Amino acid sequence: LDPWEDNDRVNGVAFSPDGSTIAAACGNRKLQLYRVCDGAHLQTLTGHKNGVLAVAFSPDGLTIASGSKDRTVQLWQASDGAHLQTLTGHTKAVSAVAYSPDGSTIVTASWDRTVRLWHTSNSWGPAPVP
Repeated sequence: LDPWEDNDRVNGVAFSPDGSTIAAACGNRKLQLYRVCDGAHLQTLTGHKNGVLAVAFSPDGLTIASGSKDRTVQLWQASDGAHLQTLTGHTKAVSAVAYSPDGSTIVTASWDRTVRLWHTSNSWGPAPVP
């Protein structure tokens, strides 16, 4: 695996739930996806405006969430890397992202000293929990 494309660092990694794919959150504003069995590079996801710090797969493996120094959480379709949604609300870098075991909630942590919860069951996409 060579996620150090552009001579940048890897800030976080995650396995897909079925163990077949690794996602690497990179300082070069990209997410790199690799096949575990042979290390083949599958795709590069771009869209963050600053380094990516955290990454997580949804429990069903259909969605990837990434947190960045650009203060956003990006949601991606795992199968083809399509950008699904941008979650905003943090005022500093998003340093951690995770899904609840049932996939109904995303939790994010930030350098702004806050933790935010996002409902994923909203028909219009994730929304902040009041």
